[in-house]
Amino acid sequence: MKKIILSIMLLLSNFILSQKKELGKVTIEELQEKAHSKEPDAVAAIIFKKGVVRFDYSQDSGFDMITTIKVKIKIYKKEGYDYANFSQRYYIGGNAKETVNFSNATTYNIVDGKIEKSKLKKESIFDEKVNKFWNRKKIAMPNVKEGSIVEFEYEIKSEEIGTMEDWEFQSDIPVDYSELATYIPEYFVYNISQRGYLFPKVEKDIRQRTIDYVYKEDFVPGLNTGTPKRINSSLNFKENLVTFVTTDFPSLKDEIFVNNIKNYISSVSHELSMVKFPEQPYKVFSTDWESVTKTIYENEYFGAELDKTNYFENDINKLIEGLNTREEKMIAIFNFVKSRLKWNEYFGYNCDIGVKKAYTEKIGNVADINLMLVAMLRYAGLDSNPILVSTRLNGIAMFPNRNAFNYVIASVKLDSELILLDATDSNSIPNILPIRDLNWYGRLIRKDGTSESVDLMPKNNSSENVNMIATIDNQGQVAGQVRDQYFDYYAFQFRESYGSLSLDSYLEKLEKKHSGLEIENYERINEKEIYQPLAEKYSFKSNNAVEIIGDKMYFAPLLFFALTENPFKQDEREYPVDFSYPTKDKFMITLNIPDGYQVETYPKEVAIALPEGYGGFRFTCTVEEKKIQLVASLNINVAIIPSDDYDSLKEFFKKVVEKENEKIVLKKI
Repeated sequence: MKKIILSIMLLLSNFILSQKKELGKVTIEELQEKAHSKEPDAVAAIIFKKGVVRFDYSQDSGFDMITTIKVKIKIYKKEGYDYANFSQRYYIGGNAKETVNFSNATTYNIVDGKIEKSKLKKESIFDEKVNKFWNRKKIAMPNVKEGSIVEFEYEIKSEEIGTMEDWEFQSDIPVDYSELATYIPEYFVYNISQRGYLFPKVEKDIRQRTIDYVYKEDFVPGLNTGTPKRINSSLNFKENLVTFVTTDFPSLKDEIFVNNIKNYISSVSHELSMVKFPEQPYKVFSTDWESVTKTIYENEYFGAELDKTNYFENDINKLIEGLNTREEKMIAIFNFVKSRLKWNEYFGYNCDIGVKKAYTEKIGNVADINLMLVAMLRYAGLDSNPILVSTRLNGIAMFPNRNAFNYVIASVKLDSELILLDATDSNSIPNILPIRDLNWYGRLIRKDGTSESVDLMPKNNSSENVNMIATIDNQGQVAGQVRDQYFDYYAFQFRESYGSLSLDSYLEKLEKKHSGLEIENYERINEKEIYQPLAEKYSFKSNNAVEIIGDKMYFAPLLFFALTENPFKQDEREYPVDFSYPTKDKFMITLNIPDGYQVETYPKEVAIALPEGYGGFRFTCTVEEKKIQLVASLNINVAIIPSDDYDSLKEFFKKVVEKENEKIVLKKI
């Protein structure tokens, strides 16, 4: 009897729990809640997010994938209002189309002690074109306030069953409950990949399903007469049900030097690997990287575009005439493409308008430009191949699937060195790619369909060299000259960040960055000569670098160049530290001290090393009669440091900050 009662109680508990996970079940208690129970500072929280993926069948189109998603969100603060707006992209290119429709979208508030409902109106649903292949549908929920609950449901109907939308169990706000249920017909086999540090509970089951449909009989001349008959039929098959469930997942906190926080979000992805219809041979899709790249290369918007050359042959013949080395030809063609074509800021490894049209109109997407570059390099006799890339915003391509990539660059093999090229950015040079490209590994594809992994992360240190000569006067004012040189990625990022900024705006930023300097006689060298290091020279005055107390002066050895705080503040870290590229910062400073003063104390020499050769810091300070000479160098020798070494990295920077801010003391004689 006790077992029966317990079973009934469990059933009732599950029923009540499931009721809470349905739209329209909003309570006054939920609306009155002022803060999230586990994260009181959260601006909003996902109460639940439930998705169901099913497959419908018709004789005309075969199987379509239907994804239905229900979402319920609590808004706690004004800063959380953006979570009441939502967008979903959908595919419009090619033969397989998608549609997106929103329904049951409601905002709930308490008004005069009662629950008030505000329904989403048609004018608050927006449809926008993203590019040739994608559209985006957006909603803006009405009457959102602090304390509101918003709910909505949307359905994605897709003729393309190759890949499901990735399901993310985490967000940058708390997720109380997340569930994905997939009902997959026995004819389809999907590769399932999970990522992140938290994993869902998984349940599996097999069910029998019947789909009823209507079709018209085939028309045979001389046999059929009149209107073709509509025949009722049914399809019986097994469904593999897999349910993923998570509860009380914390918000995903972004941290400094993280490539893309979504790389570490708890999520699950599906890609079709096999189709096995009865009495038909199995059809195998992307099961490994070779299959993925072969499929991509054979696409008419990729491989076929590489074979087109007649539109540029005359121009390239003139361009490379008289050039003797392969490197000269590579640079000439690379610069030609960069100067002729403008990137329209659309991503993708497939051409949009095609290389010929892009060449004529002088504009194109990533593939239009970089596949054209590969074709030209090959025409000039160079060993050139495209490299598929997943940009930093797209996430790391961890598992073999066609949607892992969203970008393509060019490569040239010169002797044993592989040179990487991206002609979408005017400031890019060989092996100095836009930062968006630096995302672990890409995939090089050859004409014969073979491929190999390519490490995209830079190996050489990009340097910044600062030389300063300055004089401190009796009032503690510092005046002097600075020459700051930037090499490789430092130069690239300087040009990217400040190339289009007016001089006045830039100087205002520079003075603010360096604690209120007064800058004069500013000069920039090699700003447009992108194959040369960039440098800036200026004179300066500073009134707040030196503190005078009694008969003593106190100041940091590197003055306004000192690192004032440790960038790594978290006690623990789950994600690798991504610096984008290795760096080498060197400061050579000469300080002339004022008459009537002498050096009382100064920081001693120090050398600090990170484990595994990841980096190091050296500091020396020498004192002559009226002169202090300082040399400080900070090296980070790798682009990525594993999270296992976070404690060492944090302690390393703590010591760097301490040393760079250890005071030099001058005493009045």
